[in-house]
Amino acid sequence: MKYVVVGGAGFIGSNLVDNLIYEGHEVSIIDNFSTGKKDNVNSNANIFELDMSDISNKQKIISIMENTDTVFLLAAKARVQPSIKNPIEYEMNNTIGVLNILKCAADAKVRRVVYSASSSAYGDSEVMPLVESMPVNPLSPYGAQKYYGEVMCNVFSHIYNIQTVCLRYFNVYGERQNLDGAYALVIGIFASQLLSGKPMTIRGDGEQRRDFTYVGDVVNANILASKSKNVGNGEVINIGNGDNRSINQIADMLGDNKIYVDPVIEPNETLADNSLAKKLLGWEPKQVIEDWIPGYKKDIGL
Repeated sequence: MKYVVVGGAGFIGSNLVDNLIYEGHEVSIIDNFSTGKKDNVNSNANIFELDMSDISNKQKIISIMENTDTVFLLAAKARVQPSIKNPIEYEMNNTIGVLNILKCAADAKVRRVVYSASSSAYGDSEVMPLVESMPVNPLSPYGAQKYYGEVMCNVFSHIYNIQTVCLRYFNVYGERQNLDGAYALVIGIFASQLLSGKPMTIRGDGEQRRDFTYVGDVVNANILASKSKNVGNGEVINIGNGDNRSINQIADMLGDNKIYVDPVIEPNETLADNSLAKKLLGWEPKQVIEDWIPGYKKDIGL
């Protein structure tokens, strides 16, 4: 089977590419390498260095997608805080880029697009766990842009005759997560700070809670979403562990050197109801973060 992974040099995308190639499939990667790393790329993949938001690349992208079963659309400028500082830059990549890829996939007659959405679409809710039927209330340009991608997937399924499904990720961690830079998430940031002999910087009181979901489980969800006969009409599905940890708890797993700084605008808690993923995809998370952290610390030298 032939697959295209848009964002295949990134954290989640490169892990997905490895899995698909291990299963014996032909895989092409589209990535502009603005955040993805060439060191992440599987040598058996076909690599195309293109910007998905540049519509002048349309014909090239269509040719790459010809005879493709599924396009996995993972590329995005990620994280809430950088999107607040650079909303226009984020808008071009996270909305125009998604629209361009969807149109190219439809023109190339791709069977299905699996879109990487985000739990950021929920915003801050006092009701937990978060269920797909809840109203969206994004608190940042990033959250709004990722939700727009869901809307467009639904539109394309109903107007352009292409199957789509949207996976709302919850705080993904695992191998190849960034340790520094604008796209690093909390575990990577803490690890980088400790490796540099600095204290872990905790925003607010550290009691905000997140549903941490292992990258291998997210990869499995993507593969199941490409195959399931129960989806294809723009369905939105939570991909989260179904439990959560406080930022203080994560810090304590990694070390004991920490400081507290001013809070930022962010949800107080995320927690996925993943029953729809179990029902439609047959998906269940397998990794527990407490079991993963010790091996991670050893691997990076903490």
